[in-house]
Amino acid sequence: MNPSHMSRRHWLQTLGAMGLGTALPLYAAGRPSDDKRILVVVELTGANDGLNTLVPYGNDHYYRLRPQLGIRPSKLRKIDDMYGFNPGMAGFERLFKNGHMAVVHGCGYDNPSYSHFTSAAYWHTGAPNSGEPYGWLGRLADAIDPDLTPHFLVNIDERQSLAVRAERHVPVVFDDPQRFGRKGLYQSRPLLDQGADPASATLNLSAQFLEQVAQSARQASQQVRQAWNDYKTPVDYGILSMDLPKVAAMIHAQLPTRIYHTAYRHNAFDTHVHQAELHQRLLTYVSDGVAGFMQDMKRIGRDKDVTLMVYSEFGRRPAENTSLGTDHGTANHVYLIGQPVKGGHYGQAPDLGQLNAEGNVTHTVDFRRVYATVMQHWMGADSTSLLNGRFETLPVFG
Repeated sequence: MNPSHMSRRHWLQTLGAMGLGTALPLYAAGRPSDDKRILVVVELTGANDGLNTLVPYGNDHYYRLRPQLGIRPSKLRKIDDMYGFNPGMAGFERLFKNGHMAVVHGCGYDNPSYSHFTSAAYWHTGAPNSGEPYGWLGRLADAIDPDLTPHFLVNIDERQSLAVRAERHVPVVFDDPQRFGRKGLYQSRPLLDQGADPASATLNLSAQFLEQVAQSARQASQQVRQAWNDYKTPVDYGILSMDLPKVAAMIHAQLPTRIYHTAYRHNAFDTHVHQAELHQRLLTYVSDGVAGFMQDMKRIGRDKDVTLMVYSEFGRRPAENTSLGTDHGTANHVYLIGQPVKGGHYGQAPDLGQLNAEGNVTHTVDFRRVYATVMQHWMGADSTSLLNGRFETLPVFG
C-alpha cells in the first residue's frame, strides 16, 4: 500500500502492534484528569486452576474429584471454614485476612469456549460470541479520557493485547523498558531513532505524520526508561514479579497512566500434566508479586489510588486427569485487590456435585458483572454503554 494513501487510523494500529503506540500530538491532548484512581489488570495466561488456587477444602466433592491433586487441609493457608489458599500463597492469604481482597466466585459466560485463544478474546473484549473489535480496557479509556491524555493506557507485554485495543486511544506497549521504542523495520530505524529533518521540504503529508508518530514514540520510550532507571525500592517482589515493578515505577514517576494491563505470559498455567509442584511454584510467583506491589504502593503513598484485578481466560476441569494434571474448564475466580476494596467472598461458588455433560461446572457469575463493577464504581464510567448491556454490579467498593 502506498504510504500516502494510508489513513491515520491505519498508522496508529500498525504502530501500536509494533509496540510504539502512544497518544499522539496530532490529537488535542487536553489536560490530564485530576482523578488519581488507577486500575491494574493482571492476566494469568493458559487458564489457571482456580480449585487448587483457593481450595474448597470444606467440600467433600473436591477430594472425590481430585484424589491425588487435592491439597490436604493441613497444608493449606486457611482463610475460613471452607477455603484455604494454596500453600505457596502467603501474600494472598495476608491480603485477604487484612480485608484488601475480594474473591468473586464462579466467573464465566454462557456457551463457554475451551480454546485459549477464543476465550481470551472474549475476556479481552468483554463481549463473548460477538466479534467486538475493541478491548474492554480500550473502550474504557476512550470513555473516561476523551481528551486522549498521553500515556493514559499502558500495556506491558511482548505484543499488544486485544484488551487495550481502542478506537481512539493508542496504548503505550513495551516489554523491556531499556529497549522500548527501538524496534522497527530496518528501513524505518533511522526515522525511529533520530527522526527526520523537520526543515526538509521533501516530506509529504504521510511522512510528516509518521515523523510525528515516531517523535511521540521516542518521547514515550524516554519517559518509560527514565521512570524505570530512577526507580529504587526495598520491597521484595519475589523471583518473578509479572512486570509489576515496572507498573510501580511508572506510578511513582507520576505518569498520567490510569489503566495498565500485563500478563504472566506463554500459557504458563496450562497445567495438563504433573501439575502439583509447577502450579504451586507459579502461584507463589503471582502471590509474592502482587503482595509486593501492594506493599510498594503503600510505601509510596498510592495505595488508596490503586485497584488490581487478577483473572484467567477460564478455569480447569474439576476432576484430575490420568497425567496428574487438569484439563480445560469453565468458571473461575476473579480477584480484586487493594486498599479501596471491601474484602470477602462475592458470588456463589459453582456446585462441584452437579457437573455438566462435559464434566465441568456451570458458571454462577457473568464475568461482565466484575467489569461493570470496576468500570462504574472504581473508574467512574457508564458500564451499560461500554458493555452493551446492563450487568448487576457487586458491592466491592465503598
